[in-house]
Amino acid sequence: MKHAGPDALKQLESLLDRLRELPGLSERSTGIFYRKSKPFLHFHEDPTGLYADVRIEVEFERFPVNSEGEKSALLKAIARVIAPA
Repeated sequence: MKHAGPDALKQLESLLDRLRELPGLSERSTGIFYRKSKPFLHFHEDPTGLYADVRIEVEFERFPVNSEGEKSALLKAIARVIAPA
């Protein structure tokens, strides 16, 4: 599965805008977010759709991001990770 290219990222623009508003995340290049100094989130494209890889704990977990429901599930998972303890 290859990293998402510019055309794929354009499809995710509204999601990227929402991610850019979250505290503690920095976008080092389009669609690639870091939390503190560690890679945290990036996107892939595949014939089956678009996916986000998110570092939920130690390992990355893959989330589909093709529907509004899937995007919402991703944002909820991220909010649980970055919420202050």
